[in-house]
Amino acid sequence: MGAAFAKDSTIPVCSSSNSFDDVPENCISIVLMFLEPPEICKLAALNRAFRAASSADFIWNSKLPSNYAVLLRRILPPCSSDRDYRRLPKKEIFARLSRPNLFDCGTKELWLDKSSGKLFVSISSKALKITGIEDRRYWNFVPTDESRFESVAYLKQIWWVEIRGELELEFPKGNYSLYFRLQLGKPSKKFGRRVTEVGQVHGWEIKPVRFEMTASNAQKASSECYLRHSGNWVLHHVGDFCVQNPNLQTHIKFSLIQIDCTHTKGGLCVDSVFICPSQFEGKAAFDSS
Repeated sequence: MGAAFAKDSTIPVCSSSNSFDDVPENCISIVLMFLEPPEICKLAALNRAFRAASSADFIWNSKLPSNYAVLLRRILPPCSSDRDYRRLPKKEIFARLSRPNLFDCGTKELWLDKSSGKLFVSISSKALKITGIEDRRYWNFVPTDESRFESVAYLKQIWWVEIRGELELEFPKGNYSLYFRLQLGKPSKKFGRRVTEVGQVHGWEIKPVRFEMTASNAQKASSECYLRHSGNWVLHHVGDFCVQNPNLQTHIKFSLIQIDCTHTKGGLCVDSVFICPSQFEGKAAFDSS
Protein backbone atom coordinates (compact mmCIF):
# COMPACT_ATOMS: atom_id res chain seq x y z
CA MET A 1 0.00 0.00 0.00
CA GLY A 2 2.81 2.34 0.86
CA ALA A 3 4.50 1.58 -2.48
CA ALA A 4 1.26 2.23 -4.35
CA PHE A 5 0.83 5.53 -2.57
CA ALA A 6 4.36 6.57 -3.44
CA LYS A 7 3.77 5.62 -7.09
CA ASP A 8 0.49 7.54 -7.38
CA SER A 9 1.79 10.67 -5.69
CA THR A 10 4.52 11.56 -8.19
CA ILE A 11 3.39 15.19 -8.46
CA PRO A 12 6.04 17.58 -9.84
CA VAL A 13 7.40 19.84 -7.13
CA CYS A 14 8.99 23.16 -8.06
CA SER A 15 11.95 24.36 -6.07
CA SER A 16 10.93 27.48 -4.18
CA SER A 17 14.39 28.92 -4.54
CA ASN A 18 14.40 28.35 -8.31
CA SER A 19 10.94 29.86 -8.77
CA PHE A 20 11.92 32.96 -6.76
CA ASP A 21 15.15 33.28 -8.71
CA ASP A 22 13.12 33.52 -11.91
CA VAL A 23 11.23 36.59 -10.67
CA PRO A 24 12.83 39.86 -11.87
CA GLU A 25 14.60 41.71 -9.07
CA ASN A 26 12.79 44.99 -9.73
CA CYS A 27 9.42 43.22 -9.39
CA ILE A 28 10.42 41.85 -6.00
CA SER A 29 11.60 45.32 -4.95
CA ILE A 30 8.25 46.87 -5.85
CA VAL A 31 6.43 44.29 -3.72
CA LEU A 32 8.83 44.83 -0.80
CA MET A 33 8.19 48.58 -0.88
CA PHE A 34 4.67 47.97 0.48
CA LEU A 35 5.92 46.02 3.50
CA GLU A 36 7.22 47.23 6.85
CA PRO A 37 11.01 47.18 7.42
CA PRO A 38 11.03 44.13 9.78
CA GLU A 39 9.10 42.11 7.16
CA ILE A 40 11.52 43.20 4.42
CA CYS A 41 14.47 42.03 6.50
CA LYS A 42 12.85 38.63 7.09
CA LEU A 43 12.20 38.13 3.39
CA ALA A 44 15.76 39.19 2.57
CA ALA A 45 16.90 35.99 4.26
CA LEU A 46 14.99 33.78 1.77
CA ASN A 47 17.54 33.78 -1.04
CA ARG A 48 19.93 35.90 -3.08
CA ALA A 49 17.18 37.41 -5.23
CA PHE A 50 15.26 38.75 -2.23
CA ARG A 51 18.45 39.84 -0.51
CA ALA A 52 19.53 41.87 -3.53
CA ALA A 53 16.06 43.30 -4.11
CA SER A 54 15.74 44.35 -0.46
CA SER A 55 18.70 46.72 -0.81
CA ALA A 56 17.10 48.93 -3.46
CA ASP A 57 17.34 52.60 -2.48
CA PHE A 58 13.78 53.42 -3.52
CA ILE A 59 12.41 50.88 -0.99
CA TRP A 60 14.15 52.49 1.97
CA ASN A 61 13.65 56.00 0.71
CA SER A 62 9.91 55.36 1.11
CA LYS A 63 10.48 54.34 4.78
CA LEU A 64 12.59 57.36 5.71
CA PRO A 65 11.10 60.71 6.78
CA SER A 66 11.38 63.40 4.12
CA ASN A 67 13.96 65.33 6.18
CA TYR A 68 16.13 62.33 7.06
CA ALA A 69 19.27 64.16 5.86
CA VAL A 70 18.83 66.84 8.54
CA LEU A 71 18.32 64.22 11.25
CA LEU A 72 21.36 62.32 10.04
CA ARG A 73 23.52 65.44 10.35
CA ARG A 74 22.44 65.68 14.00
CA ILE A 75 23.94 62.30 14.87
CA LEU A 76 26.98 62.11 12.55
CA PRO A 77 30.37 63.17 13.95
CA PRO A 78 31.14 66.89 13.55
CA CYS A 79 33.87 66.13 11.01
CA SER A 80 31.42 64.38 8.65
CA SER A 81 30.33 66.16 5.48
CA ASP A 82 27.24 65.98 3.28
CA ARG A 83 29.26 63.86 0.90
CA ASP A 84 29.67 61.21 3.62
CA TYR A 85 25.97 60.54 4.08
CA ARG A 86 25.12 60.88 0.39
CA ARG A 87 27.37 57.90 -0.30
CA LEU A 88 25.50 55.74 2.21
CA PRO A 89 22.86 53.31 0.90
CA LYS A 90 19.34 54.24 2.05
CA LYS A 91 19.06 50.90 3.82
CA GLU A 92 22.09 51.76 5.97
CA ILE A 93 20.73 55.24 6.68
CA PHE A 94 17.47 53.73 7.92
CA ALA A 95 19.41 51.25 10.07
CA ARG A 96 21.47 54.07 11.63
CA LEU A 97 18.48 56.27 12.37
CA SER A 98 16.45 53.41 13.84
CA ARG A 99 19.09 52.83 16.50
CA PRO A 100 19.22 55.04 19.62
CA ASN A 101 21.36 58.04 18.60
CA LEU A 102 22.76 60.42 21.19
CA PHE A 103 23.30 64.09 20.35
CA ASP A 104 23.91 67.41 22.16
CA CYS A 105 26.81 65.97 24.20
CA GLY A 106 24.88 62.81 25.00
CA THR A 107 22.02 64.58 26.79
CA LYS A 108 19.41 63.88 24.09
CA GLU A 109 18.54 60.88 21.98
CA LEU A 110 16.56 60.33 18.78
CA TRP A 111 15.55 57.25 16.84
CA LEU A 112 13.08 56.07 14.20
CA ASP A 113 10.48 53.43 14.98
CA LYS A 114 11.61 50.30 13.11
CA SER A 115 8.13 49.53 11.79
CA SER A 116 6.65 52.94 10.97
CA GLY A 117 9.73 55.12 10.45
CA LYS A 118 8.27 57.74 12.85
CA LEU A 119 10.58 59.92 14.95
CA PHE A 120 10.98 59.60 18.74
CA VAL A 121 13.04 61.86 21.01
CA SER A 122 14.15 61.55 24.63
CA ILE A 123 15.74 64.39 26.67
CA SER A 124 17.83 63.55 29.73
CA SER A 125 17.33 65.21 33.11
CA LYS A 126 20.89 66.54 32.67
CA ALA A 127 19.62 68.66 29.76
CA LEU A 128 16.95 70.29 31.96
CA LYS A 129 17.24 73.46 34.06
CA ILE A 130 16.37 72.34 37.58
CA THR A 131 16.23 74.91 40.38
CA GLY A 132 18.71 73.93 43.10
CA ILE A 133 20.37 71.13 41.12
CA GLU A 134 23.85 72.43 42.04
CA ASP A 135 23.18 72.04 45.78
CA ARG A 136 23.48 68.41 46.88
CA ARG A 137 21.43 69.12 49.97
CA TYR A 138 18.42 69.21 47.64
CA TRP A 139 19.19 67.29 44.45
CA ASN A 140 21.68 64.76 43.17
CA PHE A 141 22.07 62.46 40.18
CA VAL A 142 21.50 58.77 40.90
CA PRO A 143 22.93 56.09 38.58
CA THR A 144 20.36 53.51 37.48
CA ASP A 145 19.77 51.11 34.60
CA GLU A 146 16.09 52.16 34.63
CA SER A 147 16.97 55.23 32.56
CA ARG A 148 17.96 55.42 28.90
CA PHE A 149 20.69 57.84 30.08
CA GLU A 150 21.87 55.66 33.00
CA SER A 151 21.10 58.27 35.66
CA VAL A 152 18.16 60.29 37.01
CA ALA A 153 17.84 63.52 38.99
CA TYR A 154 16.66 62.74 42.54
CA LEU A 155 15.06 65.33 44.84
CA LYS A 156 15.67 64.81 48.55
CA GLN A 157 13.69 67.77 49.86
CA ILE A 158 13.00 71.33 48.76
CA TRP A 159 10.39 74.08 49.08
CA TRP A 160 10.34 75.24 45.47
CA VAL A 161 10.29 72.79 42.53
CA GLU A 162 10.90 74.26 39.09
CA ILE A 163 12.12 72.23 36.10
CA ARG A 164 12.36 73.75 32.64
CA GLY A 165 13.70 72.61 29.29
CA GLU A 166 13.62 73.33 25.60
CA LEU A 167 14.40 71.69 22.28
CA GLU A 168 14.92 72.88 18.73
CA LEU A 169 14.65 70.11 16.15
CA GLU A 170 13.48 69.55 12.58
CA PHE A 171 10.59 67.16 13.27
CA PRO A 172 9.01 65.32 10.33
CA LYS A 173 5.51 66.47 9.48
CA GLY A 174 2.87 65.15 11.90
CA ASN A 175 1.33 65.41 15.37
CA TYR A 176 3.43 64.82 18.49
CA SER A 177 2.89 64.36 22.22
CA LEU A 178 5.24 65.41 25.03
CA TYR A 179 5.60 63.64 28.40
CA PHE A 180 7.60 63.96 31.62
CA ARG A 181 8.86 60.57 32.90
CA LEU A 182 8.75 60.70 36.72
CA GLN A 183 8.79 58.39 39.71
CA LEU A 184 8.12 58.91 43.41
CA GLY A 185 10.86 57.04 45.23
CA LYS A 186 14.57 56.45 44.72
CA PRO A 187 15.49 53.46 42.51
CA SER A 188 18.06 51.00 43.81
CA LYS A 189 18.90 47.29 43.90
CA LYS A 190 19.27 44.85 46.77
CA PHE A 191 20.55 41.33 46.18
CA GLY A 192 20.13 41.92 42.45
CA ARG A 193 16.43 42.80 42.74
CA ARG A 194 14.80 46.13 41.95
CA VAL A 195 13.63 48.09 45.00
CA THR A 196 12.37 51.65 45.45
CA GLU A 197 13.17 53.68 48.56
CA VAL A 198 10.08 55.75 49.39
CA GLY A 199 11.08 57.05 52.83
CA GLN A 200 11.66 60.60 51.54
CA VAL A 201 8.46 60.81 49.45
CA HIS A 202 6.24 63.57 50.85
CA GLY A 203 4.33 66.74 50.00
CA TRP A 204 2.94 65.76 46.59
CA GLU A 205 -0.56 65.04 47.86
CA ILE A 206 -1.05 68.60 49.20
CA LYS A 207 -0.85 70.60 45.96
CA PRO A 208 -0.83 69.49 42.31
CA VAL A 209 2.11 69.83 39.94
CA ARG A 210 1.61 72.12 36.95
CA PHE A 211 2.89 71.12 33.50
CA GLU A 212 3.22 73.63 30.65
CA MET A 213 4.37 73.47 27.04
CA THR A 214 4.72 75.94 24.18
CA ALA A 215 5.71 75.12 20.60
CA SER A 216 6.24 77.01 17.36
CA ASN A 217 3.25 78.77 15.77
CA ALA A 218 1.85 79.78 19.18
CA GLN A 219 0.89 76.25 20.20
CA LYS A 220 0.31 75.95 23.96
CA ALA A 221 -0.81 73.35 26.48
CA SER A 222 -1.01 73.13 30.27
CA SER A 223 -2.34 70.71 32.85
CA GLU A 224 -2.24 69.94 36.58
CA CYS A 225 -2.14 66.68 38.46
CA TYR A 226 -1.19 65.21 41.82
CA LEU A 227 1.83 62.92 41.73
CA ARG A 228 0.94 59.46 42.99
CA HIS A 229 1.88 55.79 42.49
CA SER A 230 5.13 55.59 44.44
CA GLY A 231 7.64 53.10 43.08
CA ASN A 232 6.46 53.21 39.46
CA TRP A 233 7.67 55.22 36.50
CA VAL A 234 4.82 57.29 35.09
CA LEU A 235 4.66 59.23 31.81
CA HIS A 236 2.78 62.46 32.55
CA HIS A 237 1.22 63.89 29.41
CA VAL A 238 2.02 67.61 29.07
CA GLY A 239 0.52 68.46 25.69
CA ASP A 240 0.48 67.96 21.93
CA PHE A 241 1.89 69.96 19.03
CA CYS A 242 1.65 69.84 15.25
CA VAL A 243 4.48 70.12 12.71
CA GLN A 244 3.64 71.28 9.19
CA ASN A 245 7.06 72.09 7.73
CA PRO A 246 9.71 69.40 8.34
CA ASN A 247 12.49 71.64 6.97
CA LEU A 248 12.09 74.26 9.71
CA GLN A 249 13.15 73.85 13.32
CA THR A 250 10.30 73.41 15.79
CA HIS A 251 11.09 75.24 19.02
CA ILE A 252 9.54 73.62 22.10
CA LYS A 253 9.64 74.84 25.70
CA PHE A 254 8.26 72.78 28.59
CA SER A 255 8.16 72.92 32.38
CA LEU A 256 7.16 71.19 35.60
CA ILE A 257 6.40 73.53 38.51
CA GLN A 258 5.24 73.19 42.12
CA ILE A 259 6.09 76.48 43.83
CA ASP A 260 3.72 76.49 46.79
CA CYS A 261 6.17 77.29 49.60
CA THR A 262 3.79 76.36 52.43
CA HIS A 263 5.27 72.86 52.55
CA THR A 264 8.35 70.91 51.43
CA LYS A 265 8.37 68.25 48.74
CA GLY A 266 10.73 65.30 48.40
CA GLY A 267 11.44 61.84 47.03
CA LEU A 268 10.94 62.71 43.33
CA CYS A 269 12.96 61.13 40.50
CA VAL A 270 13.11 62.98 37.17
CA ASP A 271 14.30 60.73 34.37
CA SER A 272 13.58 62.47 31.08
CA VAL A 273 11.19 64.23 28.75
CA PHE A 274 9.80 61.97 26.03
CA ILE A 275 8.35 63.06 22.66
CA CYS A 276 6.57 60.64 20.35
CA PRO A 277 4.03 60.69 17.50
CA SER A 278 0.56 61.25 18.95
CA GLN A 279 -0.84 58.06 17.40
CA PHE A 280 1.47 56.03 19.65
CA GLU A 281 0.42 55.52 23.25
CA GLY A 282 3.14 57.13 25.35
CA LYS A 283 4.04 54.29 27.72
CA ALA A 284 3.87 51.60 25.04
CA ALA A 285 6.05 53.67 22.73
CA PHE A 286 8.66 54.33 25.44
CA ASP A 287 8.77 50.72 26.67
CA SER A 288 9.18 49.30 23.16
CA SER A 289 11.92 51.73 22.08
